[in-house]
Amino acid sequence: MNTPSRHLFVAGATGATGRTLMRQALSRGAPPVLAHVRPKSADSDLVRPWPHKAVVELSDGEALVEMMRGCTTVLQLIGTMRKRFGSGDTYETSDIGTTRQLVEAARRAGVDHLVLLSSVGAGRPVGAYLKAKAEAERLVRESGIPWTVVRPPAFEGEYHHINPVLRALTRLPPLRNMRPIHLDQLAAVLLRVSEQRAPLNQVLEGDTLWAEVAAAGA
Repeated sequence: MNTPSRHLFVAGATGATGRTLMRQALSRGAPPVLAHVRPKSADSDLVRPWPHKAVVELSDGEALVEMMRGCTTVLQLIGTMRKRFGSGDTYETSDIGTTRQLVEAARRAGVDHLVLLSSVGAGRPVGAYLKAKAEAERLVRESGIPWTVVRPPAFEGEYHHINPVLRALTRLPPLRNMRPIHLDQLAAVLLRVSEQRAPLNQVLEGDTLWAEVAAAGA
């Protein structure tokens, strides 16, 4: 299914996955991409070259809605890790709270597709991290907006390094679908799903995720 005139709003554009996605999207020139940037990061060297930026706090609901108008797809790539808790991040604020804010703004702005970056294991969550991912998924599924959830296994690329034991284990046939996904592959899938507006109301994990990696040519 090819849907013309897609316009993407990327929340989490300055994170590792978001930076990779922005690099790919801008190198290709399509579809139009609007990168969400917090005001404190607006003058950074990273975001300065990006041609289209939504400089707004997600907590400013009215401004967020206005920034989002005209976009067809919202990609929610925001999340945190326990090591960032010391700077004030929590799973509630960074994974769940931002998803809630984006879903509400997307509903009001007329967005017709939500793409959520989740994590493998969120279908049967154990521990605070996966429970937060599961709650973010629930918010997206119950938004009333068609959605796609992407549940990647461990990342590799940039500062993400894979334990050699894990890499060896995931070479075994029963664990092939758990092999690490490179950030370039993940970004390519996120862009493809957003451009195609498909598959809708599905979770990409395991076989279905790796099929999308192949389809994206990544």
